Amino acid sequence: MPVRPKLLCFDDELAPAQRIAQAAGIELAVIERHRFPDGELKLRLPERLGGPVVLLRSLDHPNEKLVELLLAGQTARQLGATRLTLVAPYLAYMRQDMAFHPGEAVSQGIVGRFLASLFDAVITVDPHLHRVASLEQAVPVAHAVVLSGAPLLSDLIARHHRAPLLLGPDEESAQWVAQAARRHGFDHAVCHKVRTGDLQVAIALPDTPLSGRAVVLIDDVASSGRTLALAARLARQAGAASVDVAVTHALFADDALQVILEAGAREIWSTDCVAHSSNAVTIAPLLAQALQALHA
Repeated sequence: MPVRPKLLCFDDELAPAQRIAQAAGIELAVIERHRFPDGELKLRLPERLGGPVVLLRSLDHPNEKLVELLLAGQTARQLGATRLTLVAPYLAYMRQDMAFHPGEAVSQGIVGRFLASLFDAVITVDPHLHRVASLEQAVPVAHAVVLSGAPLLSDLIARHHRAPLLLGPDEESAQWVAQAARRHGFDHAVCHKVRTGDLQVAIALPDTPLSGRAVVLIDDVASSGRTLALAARLARQAGAASVDVAVTHALFADDALQVILEAGAREIWSTDCVAHSSNAVTIAPLLAQALQALHA
């Protein structure tokens, strides 16, 4: 019989780790973390880690967490872990996949190779990939597993609306909108976006009539919230009966949530890939299934 992996987590992700461990039927342990006065970290892992080990770390606010992965990954190997899997429901630094100006760091490849140096497998949800065909190109591990929150969000939407129109705020969202729409046969369309800066965007609605429709904006991630807010405002101006928002990753930096609500959005739903008050769907069963398949 295959050896069941042990799941390790940090104390701030104990609740989702417990959901995953329970769904997968595996043991859970918490990594002890101490911060010195100068900001350096000291970690303490379980003393014996023979066999496969899974480390859960969603990489929102990623910079310090990447240092945690470096310390925890190498220590787990020293303590006897035979196979290391990273479960990162949100995978950071994936958007910068090329140098747009001379001298720019291509963070996707740099961070991807860093993770591949530590782990044998990576499991993530709706990574922000555009100019690469697969996660393996960004994170060159032996096993790169991509899951999606779109079907789960589609199920949630179906419980609230009989025949909504799923609307992507830009062309990049098309893959998630289409996937969510297929789940229940919903109508769907995508806006056209032109970004002029981190907080400056312009979009145009599609030709699809919105008057009287229940519109649900779908995207993989909500960060600044400006694109979603603009799409919500335009949809309401076009006569939409209601506008809701459903995203996989609820980053919602600074005043993003307030900006979207003030633009006319009614409900904002997200998966628990990133802990947030908008979490309405748990990704734990999908992650548990992926872990069971990986270690079968």
